[in-house]
Amino acid sequence: MKLGLIGCGFMGEAMLGAAIARGVVTPDGVSVAEINDERRDAIARQHGVRATADPRTAIDDADLVVFAVKPQEFEKIAASLKGSFAANQTVVSIMAGVPIARMTRALSHPAIVRVMPNTPATIGEGMSVWTAAAGVGAEARAHVAALLAVLGQEIYVDDEKYLDMATAISGSGPGFVFLLIEAFVDAGVHIGFRRDVAERLVLQTFLGSAKYAQATGKHPAQLRNEVTSPAGTTAAGLFALEDAGIRAAIIDAVEATFERSKELGA
Repeated sequence: MKLGLIGCGFMGEAMLGAAIARGVVTPDGVSVAEINDERRDAIARQHGVRATADPRTAIDDADLVVFAVKPQEFEKIAASLKGSFAANQTVVSIMAGVPIARMTRALSHPAIVRVMPNTPATIGEGMSVWTAAAGVGAEARAHVAALLAVLGQEIYVDDEKYLDMATAISGSGPGFVFLLIEAFVDAGVHIGFRRDVAERLVLQTFLGSAKYAQATGKHPAQLRNEVTSPAGTTAAGLFALEDAGIRAAIIDAVEATFERSKELGA
């Protein structure tokens, strides 16, 4: 598979590095378009790929062309590429808030895939949710699934509306989790731990809890009940959390993110 990458920022480079490391692509089968001179030279040196300032050069012979630019930069780049894609090429977008219909019109190309990745993808622990236009064939879909698999787990959905939902859960979710981690660390310091010790305790607790839930497949409520003794310490803490409305606050946060994602897409 040959890959073209339009833009190579944080997420774009994560995808590039993982795809090469896992053998999904080879360096000589990758072309990257990056307008920043220093960034372009660094990408070429570090990954051994072809790097150019011209997006049109980067799409030559590529099976998949990944748009990894900021959404506000899309229209200008699309104008320079409109009508340049071959019928057997597939455009893959990891841009937030840019719907498939808009990309199809801007590029005059029907084979569009839209992906919502998240930042843990940079260490191979990401969650990517994606959908494809009717113009994307079975072989191209298999290529996309293979590319996203190097970033962690991937889920295909059959309706683009689920991308806004995924934005609220997995796309923005790490931000919510990091806030919870920060709060737990601060709480640990508040009750007397050194910050480095509190950070180690909290990070492993979050990591271990998530892995344990994944391994057992049990409902979160069941797992919570297993560590909650009657009139015990966990019960006291859970009462305080529920009394503060944490469950409703999390639901409100997800809903606000979902609505904002729909606004941006419109």
